[in-house]
Amino acid sequence: MKNTLARALHALVATGLLASMIVVTRADSQNPPPQPAPVQPPATTPPPGAPQPPAGRGQTRPGTFPAQQRPPGDPAVIARGKTLYDATCAFCHGRDLRGGENGGPNLLRSEVTLTDKAGEQILPIVRGSRAEKGMPPIEMSEADVTAVAEYIHSMLALSPRQGMPPPGEEIVLNILVGDAAAGEKYFAAKCTTCHSTSGDLQGIAVRVTDPKSLQNLWVSGGAAGGRGGRGRGAAPAAPGAPNPRAILATVTLPGGEKAEGRLVRLDDFYVAIAEPDGTIRSFTRRDGLPKVDLKDPAEGHRKLLAELTDKDMHNVTAYLATLK
Repeated sequence: MKNTLARALHALVATGLLASMIVVTRADSQNPPPQPAPVQPPATTPPPGAPQPPAGRGQTRPGTFPAQQRPPGDPAVIARGKTLYDATCAFCHGRDLRGGENGGPNLLRSEVTLTDKAGEQILPIVRGSRAEKGMPPIEMSEADVTAVAEYIHSMLALSPRQGMPPPGEEIVLNILVGDAAAGEKYFAAKCTTCHSTSGDLQGIAVRVTDPKSLQNLWVSGGAAGGRGGRGRGAAPAAPGAPNPRAILATVTLPGGEKAEGRLVRLDDFYVAIAEPDGTIRSFTRRDGLPKVDLKDPAEGHRKLLAELTDKDMHNVTAYLATLK
């Protein structure tokens, strides 16, 4: 048996078949058969007109949040909405929608603007549904609100990613462009009932050196820097100083007794005030009693917003900038 196997191997070597078998075996071990290519997921096609995301770390596909999934709006409506926004909304929400110095929220991150379709969620807010949160009602037609909403959505669609500002250079505003003499006349006609250049506004341009903060300060009636109520360049408030924008309430009880203080809460069933020493007094109300009289320092400024033009605003700002 061994002799037979030896003779078979000798025959294979002699014919070269054994060597070729070894070569083939080694080649197969070094070069395994090709594997099938992995299946790639289908590419996501961005919607028409959607911007491409910037390259680099954190890159995301366009068209991944609602504002970029909307069809483009009417350019004419968007242009009209921009004009309305700049005149009415930019003061609080900023020219780039990221919030203004007057404390308006960032519209690029707002749940309302991100989920709104055609102004249906923005309209109630414009009409006053959030007045208690500092958003006063604005006289604006439904068509104008829709135009502003279309402009906001067009800006959101330009953002590379949700919440990021649209591309473009930083906006720098030139505030002091008005006529100081015309502003002085407007101030004398509209503002001297409550304010005086020799009293509360004496040296206002020294206390508030930034023109934008100065304009926000007088237009809003005191809130020139967001929640704190002070803008850049404004002198710091003295510790314990009263809030000049606080609503004062006078509660008249059925027996004629009166209680006065800063309004804390008021509804049909309850009123609470804070007295000067910090004591909180509360009263139950029924059928409008006890009577409550309010004095809101910002009421005149809110009414003024409905009639204030850009020209008048710039003129008064230019005038106040001279009060040093």
